[in-house]
Amino acid sequence: MTMNKKVPALYHIGKFILGPIFRFYYHPTILGKEMIPKEGPILIVGNHKHLYDQCLTIIATKRGIHYMAKKEYFDDKKVAWFFRGTGCISVDRAHKDEEATSLALSVLQDGGAVGLFPEGTRNKTKEFLLPFKFGTVSMASKTDATIVPFGITGDYRFRSKNLTIRYGTPFKIGDMTLEEANEKLYHEVESLMKKNLEERP
Repeated sequence: MTMNKKVPALYHIGKFILGPIFRFYYHPTILGKEMIPKEGPILIVGNHKHLYDQCLTIIATKRGIHYMAKKEYFDDKKVAWFFRGTGCISVDRAHKDEEATSLALSVLQDGGAVGLFPEGTRNKTKEFLLPFKFGTVSMASKTDATIVPFGITGDYRFRSKNLTIRYGTPFKIGDMTLEEANEKLYHEVESLMKKNLEERP
């Protein structure tokens, strides 16, 4: 099974309508969006703290992004239509989901953009950052895709004064082992989060 790098029309319609509302309501600060390559296969990855984290990247770039989303969303008839209609890729987190990986790889091989959260789930713990799974670096290695790290900090509140996403310097796996690349990615995201907090007004 393959998936075209272009996201469905509903993605662009939703972004056009909901994007300005999201910006006004949450008032996010977006830093370093120029780091996101305008073309070529990319994996946009960072920490995961809230259901709306993907919205920050969606409004930060003109590129269409296929987000990896947990299977449970696709099983819920109330929201399944939205996730399917916006080009999300269903992931069964209880098992090694080869089909989801194959779909994501096909997007990257076609020069598209994939968004995912290497922590694997929202961080509801007291830990600053959860350990990263190897999916990101594995896919990047197989497709020579560029990894674009980001760090999110702050609160999703009305007219938030601290909600910030910061993008870091993109990088490729190159000659690094998957372990080395995953460690680099982890520290990049951690550093971006810390920088947000240091510069918070």
